[in-house]
Amino acid sequence: MIKTTLIAHASMLIQSNKTTILTDPVWFDYLWEEINVLCPSIKLDLKKIPPIDVLNISHRHQDHFDVRTLAYLARNDSILKPNATILAPKDDLLIDVLKELNYKNIVIVEDFKPIKIEDVTLTPTPSLNEGDYFPEHGLLVNDGEVTIWNQVDTVVSPDIISYIHKLYGRLDFSHSRFLPLLEGNFTHHKTLAIPFEEYSSFLKVAGALKPKFIVPGSAAFRYRDEMNFLNRYSFPTTPEQFLADLAVFCPDVKTSTFYPGDIACISSEGVRIDRQSSGFVRVLNDDSDKIIFKPVMEVTPIISKTSDSGSSSNEIQIIEEFIEGAYIEKLNACDKMEGWKHWQTLYQIEVFDSNGDSQSWNIDFRDKKIRVAKKSPGKINLYEGIAAFDLLKLINGNTSWDYVGLSGNYRTFSNIYRVGPGTFEFFPTDRPFPLPLLQVFPSNPEMDRKKYMKDVLRWKDRA
Repeated sequence: MIKTTLIAHASMLIQSNKTTILTDPVWFDYLWEEINVLCPSIKLDLKKIPPIDVLNISHRHQDHFDVRTLAYLARNDSILKPNATILAPKDDLLIDVLKELNYKNIVIVEDFKPIKIEDVTLTPTPSLNEGDYFPEHGLLVNDGEVTIWNQVDTVVSPDIISYIHKLYGRLDFSHSRFLPLLEGNFTHHKTLAIPFEEYSSFLKVAGALKPKFIVPGSAAFRYRDEMNFLNRYSFPTTPEQFLADLAVFCPDVKTSTFYPGDIACISSEGVRIDRQSSGFVRVLNDDSDKIIFKPVMEVTPIISKTSDSGSSSNEIQIIEEFIEGAYIEKLNACDKMEGWKHWQTLYQIEVFDSNGDSQSWNIDFRDKKIRVAKKSPGKINLYEGIAAFDLLKLINGNTSWDYVGLSGNYRTFSNIYRVGPGTFEFFPTDRPFPLPLLQVFPSNPEMDRKKYMKDVLRWKDRA
């Protein structure tokens, strides 16, 4: 039997009968040059961590190679045994840092070259990641009974997967990639749409590998404090959504969420997840709601023009009655309905008042008959945010999309894809996806006429 305990992010404790392995330890906030914190936050009792026989460093990214944590371990032989084996990629800088911290017994890994330690065989797996100039590796762990794979951030090919199968057949357990990070896209003004090719590749790898059990691996941090606005632009999906997509893509693979403090017990009889059962780590606070993907807030948040609080309250009431009544009726009768259903659309409309506060209404177009719900579905793949003032003018027929679409108080995003058994398709990125508000209030000659005639009345005798 092998047990794996998630500590935080990509840091795991892997235990066989005789060997304890620690991977990519990042234990302290803040991390990554103090711009990130762990998410969810953890309660970690350092004194209760079992002694470590093997420390595996997968690559040099700071969320895997944390100098603060490594320095702590180097000073505490009650955690890291003095004779512990240190597995590291062939990265001169990484190795120099380890040596500067007084690490000994460093073993440079080679692709698919097994390393025997006590009762386990550790086999590094290669990465084809071309985005970095330094090496990285995944890790197979076999105890003679079961085999697990920690993919970490590695990019793999069908040939790599075939060789893994040649070595160990169908794997018992996999920590798999699930999140295509968009970090930096905001800073460099790059697209904030989900990279469908990359995301679908995670599903395809899981489908080709086809282990008996999969949990999402890594990607458990967020931006902190004054940088927290970047959380809306960097994390385009969630572990839960990945597992939901995976359940459709390859339904014969068992899956589960996996949080800090959870223990996976892997044996030839199957996998059992013991929730929050670790004796040294647990979730302190699940603040994952802070990283809901909404990449439409690059500037000042949406604020309605209405200055009178009484009027603002009345506007929201009118809007609520409209959304829960006429809006739903119009959407149910819309000729785009079958398309929204086909693309498994999870839609949210968010309306902002004069204080910048908002109310949201959610519609799941997968339902036979759509209805409004206040509770968020978690994942949103179609979003419209709008100021109450602007929406009310649309409802009353007093404005056009020439104004609303350029006012800065209407913002939208979409990440539209569809998962089927063994299939993944996404809506063409060179075409606009139908937006519900634009369907209910279409930009057409009638709207243009109202706009121009309004201006005629305004300016005819004053120009």
